[in-house]
Amino acid sequence: MNAHALTQAVKRTAVLTATAGLLTAGLLTGPATADSQAADSQAGGRPGTLAACAYYNGNALTVYGQRGDRVSQVQCLLANRRYLPWGDVTGYFGPKTRAAVKKFQSRHHLTANGKVDKKTWRALYA
Repeated sequence: MNAHALTQAVKRTAVLTATAGLLTAGLLTGPATADSQAADSQAGGRPGTLAACAYYNGNALTVYGQRGDRVSQVQCLLANRRYLPWGDVTGYFGPKTRAAVKKFQSRHHLTANGKVDKKTWRALYA
């Protein structure tokens, strides 16, 4: 293989590797669709493609100050609906999560107390 062919092969490999990395990063950090803004407006704030939220599968009361899988699940579901940025899916129920929960509850005609109870869980999973 001559030097030019080797250089082209290395460039192709680098581009493919970078592309695979970007795709993987997108899958890990949340949904990314070309038409997400259009989907958001058509679906009432929900994107066309949702990330899989597989931290917790239940409906136990989840409140400010808690940490763990239940909180990560709430945050992921809120991030899917654009109530919380993906960077704030931390597993800690802090002020940003509480504000996002209250906003979600208000828009879904629930008591906007910032506590994720059974009714709020049901609305998040819907």
